[in-house]
Parts: sequence; C-alpha cells; structure tokens
Amino acid sequence: MGIVEKATEYHLGLLKAKLARYRAQLLEPASKSGPAGVGFDVQKSGDARVALIGFPSVGKSTLLSKATHTASETAAYEFTTLTAIPGVIEYQGARIQLLDLPGIVEGASQGRGRGRQVVATAKTADLILVMLDATKSEEQRRLLELELDAVGIRLNKRKPDVVFKRRTTGGLNTTVKLTKTDEKTIRTILASYKLHNCDVMIREDITTDEFIDVLIGTRKYIPCLYVYNKIDAISLEQVDKLARTENTVVISCEMDLNLDYLIDRIWDNLGLVKIYTKKRGARPDLSDPVCLRKGATIEDVCIGIHKSLAANFRYGLVWWGRSSKFSPHAQKVSLNHQVQDEDVVSIFTK
Repeated sequence: MGIVEKATEYHLGLLKAKLARYRAQLLEPASKSGPAGVGFDVQKSGDARVALIGFPSVGKSTLLSKATHTASETAAYEFTTLTAIPGVIEYQGARIQLLDLPGIVEGASQGRGRGRQVVATAKTADLILVMLDATKSEEQRRLLELELDAVGIRLNKRKPDVVFKRRTTGGLNTTVKLTKTDEKTIRTILASYKLHNCDVMIREDITTDEFIDVLIGTRKYIPCLYVYNKIDAISLEQVDKLARTENTVVISCEMDLNLDYLIDRIWDNLGLVKIYTKKRGARPDLSDPVCLRKGATIEDVCIGIHKSLAANFRYGLVWWGRSSKFSPHAQKVSLNHQVQDEDVVSIFTK
C-alpha cells in the first residue's frame, strides 16, 4: 500500500508541475505587448497600496467612499465598478492608497470578465482586503481564494524557505527531512522544467505545491484581511462567530459599524514604521513622518525624503528612537543601519 501511495504522489506531483507551467504561460505570456496580463492604469502612490477584492455587490464602493471620502459610483446591483478606483486613507501621518477593483466573477483566473486585469493589479498590493457578504454562505470566500490561488496569489502565507539557483553543475541539498514530498519527486519536477543543473537548498519540510511555487518564481505572498460586510442583517451569534475567525473583520458600511477598527487593522497588517526627521539644532518634526516597511534602513529613509540624499550621504544620527543604542544621546549610523518605529533621524550629506 505504501509503495502504491508513493507512486501516486510522485505522478501527481509531476502532473501539478505541468499544470502550473501551462497556467503560468496562459496568464503571463512571454510577450508583454498583449493586453492579457496588463493591469489597470492606476499609478501606485502613497506609503502602501491596499486592494479591495470581492464578488460584485458586496459594498466595496461604499467602503471606499466612507474610508477615503472618495466619490465612487455605488448602487444595489452588480458590476457598478467597471475600472479600478483609487482613494487615500490618511492615518497616523501615512497615506495609504485604497484601490477598489471591479467585482470578480467565477472564472476570473481564466480571464472571464476583467479577471486578468484585476489579478495583475492585485499583485502590486501590499495588503488585500477580501470583501464578503455576511448574509451569504462561506462558499463565496472559498471561490475567491481558489481564483486568487489559481493565479499565484498566496494569501497569508510566507515564501517557502528554499534557495534555488541555476548552475552549470549542481545538485540537490536538503537540511530537513521531507515528509510531505520526496527527493525523487523534486528531481522529476526539476527535469520537467528542463532544470538539470541547479543548486537547491531546502531548509524546511515543504509540500510539492510549495516547491513548484518556488520554481515558478512569480508567486506573490500577500497578507490578507477578510472583511464581512452587512453584519446588521445577521444575528449577533453569527457576528460573534465571524469576528473570532483569524484575519477577519466584521463591518457594516450601511450603518458605519466598525470602520475605524478596520482601518486600525489595515495599519497593523501593513507593518509600516514611522520615522521622524530632525534638522541640526531643531526639534524633530513629528507632524510629517517618513513611513516605511519594517526592516527599512537609513538608505530607505534617505530615498523617502529625496532621491539625491542617498548618493550624497555622509552619516546619519539616530536619536531617542528604539534602534538607538545610546538613547537619549545620538548614535552615529551608516546607510545600512536598520531603523525601527518612531526613530528620530538626522541625515548629513557631503
């Protein structure tokens, strides 16, 4: 029985690899001149981008209007939004672009409706809000997850800890025991992609699907919040059950319920840090922070202020922020110094 299961898993892995390759060719053709994979012409702006995705008529346009004070066409029928509509959430000194994408229909991953454009734009987001109708079944969530997964968007997942490099010679190196796949399956998948010479370092117990994702290389790992709208139309017991679900926020756009909490959760999931600047002999400017992603460096701060600063950088000072080792005295730092939330920074140029 064990041998039969191993053989089945092996052939299934090979089939998955071929299917993933064909799907990638369909959705992301080698020629970029065609319209198939082109997103909506909305310039990315602000400190982060949040994409609103959902089936038609779930209240995305209403949420955009109330969260950003952006005029967006709304109506109680499907397909109100035919293009991407941007708005801006101003929160704690940050400007967060909220993008209302047209309603997804089943088959979007195969290009139905404006599916490919929606997906291409969603891949540029720092956070996805999957908007759902609290009065409908959980099937809506499952279908949306399937559509996004089919086009390579991995929600609330991290990239597998696998290092893959093409080589003139090479081999396969694993540092953990593989229980969800095996070395034979991995080698066969590599061969199916015509990868006979490469260096693969597998540092966690991955599945066949996760290994294929690494090979494809175009997968996007994006945090996601599931936003259930219309909670005023369901029972308190149902609201409580939904609210306790991981990565979920319950709201009512119609009655303005929980919208402030949703924006708080958006901020938390984006993982932005606020960096304050200070000129020589002056107090820090706490009214206009530079907002960056966690893990940002002094070089990122320079670029956030003005592109020329990094090229002419001499040294920086971090004052009483969390990353300063000598608080409250300033610490002299280089371009690669990693900043933390609420650091106060002075930049000195040549």
